[in-house]
Amino acid sequence: MKIRSTVILLSSAAGLAACDGLREALTTHVDVVAKAEDQELSVNRAGDLLGKTTLQIPVNRETAMILSDLWVNYHLLAMAAAQGDSLNDTGLIDEATFGITANARLRRYMEQVGQGLGADGASETTYNQAAGNLFVARHILFQFPGGVTQEQKDSVRQRAEQVRSQTTTRNFADMARRHSGDGTAQQGGNLGVFRRSDMVKPFADAVAALRPGTISPLVESEFGFHIIYRPTYAEARAEYDQAFGASSGQRAESVYVAGVEADANIQLRSSAVQKAKDATREIPAHRQDDDVMATFNGGDMSVGRFVQWIESFPAQARIPQQMAQAPDSLIRLFILSIARNEALLAKADSAGIVMTPEEKQGLYGEFFALVQRLWQQLGVDPLMLSDSARTEPERERLAAARVEAFLDGMMQGQAQPLTVPPPIQAILSAKYSWRINSAGVDRAVERARQLRTTADSARAAERPPTQVPLPGTPGGTGAPNP
Repeated sequence: MKIRSTVILLSSAAGLAACDGLREALTTHVDVVAKAEDQELSVNRAGDLLGKTTLQIPVNRETAMILSDLWVNYHLLAMAAAQGDSLNDTGLIDEATFGITANARLRRYMEQVGQGLGADGASETTYNQAAGNLFVARHILFQFPGGVTQEQKDSVRQRAEQVRSQTTTRNFADMARRHSGDGTAQQGGNLGVFRRSDMVKPFADAVAALRPGTISPLVESEFGFHIIYRPTYAEARAEYDQAFGASSGQRAESVYVAGVEADANIQLRSSAVQKAKDATREIPAHRQDDDVMATFNGGDMSVGRFVQWIESFPAQARIPQQMAQAPDSLIRLFILSIARNEALLAKADSAGIVMTPEEKQGLYGEFFALVQRLWQQLGVDPLMLSDSARTEPERERLAAARVEAFLDGMMQGQAQPLTVPPPIQAILSAKYSWRINSAGVDRAVERARQLRTTADSARAAERPPTQVPLPGTPGGTGAPNP
């Protein structure tokens, strides 16, 4: 009987929760774009920010989502400042900076692995045989002019042949400085170490056919005529040995990583690609997503962990934008590479590769300093707020007002947008309540477009008519232009 009562209670609680969720869904204000604690971004306010901006930005859903994210992050930062919350919970910081520390630990682990792999060393034999597909060469380039004619090409060839007849292995660098038409001239035509695939085919084939210490006849490529010299190992040793060592180490590491991947037996769930797309489209909403995307021997990778790896990439990599355009086959390979990192990180854990206490303290210090800088730039530094407001509610209102003033200035080009790094976003999201309303975003975009259209029409109406008709137009004088 007791068990039955418990089941009834649990069922009732689930029913109430479902009703509450349905009630919230049905009563969501369509005139609200976003909420951050008690603050709301209305459709009218968001539409005005987008529609009346002086910035040359498109009015579309993507832009509106970026603005909504900024609004939420700024207001949550302001809320923390008003409440005297320094966001210094080291446990939350460790979780939020996982991607940063994981990459650092992986680099350290692979350095350790590399020392024990015994990469091959360079020698005259590896140089002469182009082991690792590495070459060293110098060249003198006689460039073709744009839209070159056969007559011009013959003229360039004649000059190149004249220089070739005077060029030897001893004076090659000097002749390159005097005659080469590209940026390598100042370096005596030195192209450094390169792979055959790095060069256009005619040039690459000619280099591969040359014995070290010899000069080629004229070689024609799309760029012009080349005179190519392949130095001896003694001449190229310094730069070649360094490049060969790095390349050999990379090959050895690639073999090791492939072995780890095979042993891990990584398996992607059938829904992994779609989950990855959804997560990168709305990253903040998936930071705590526990759905499993991939499994491997000894562990699995959730959507939330995938997001943490994504956020560790530099912003200029534009991973979310690339994911939106990439075919499923490439996204699948990308997910596999992230899951492989997880498997490698498990190896690093077993090897005892951790962040030192000193490194952690340095990370915490950088985190706190960045929070302070963002507060100051938004005008919500706790000391600033305390000077003007005594109670916490007063400080919250003042902080919110200053954020809105900052947003006004930002959208009018008077202030640069402040980027809130993903680790700070993650902690704010974990500590404070927030929501972005998809229907509200769409309505804000509609309003912004109407405002833009109205503004464009008003500018067109205010434009003064031409006072003097132009020749060739109705009412004008003179003959029309042909």
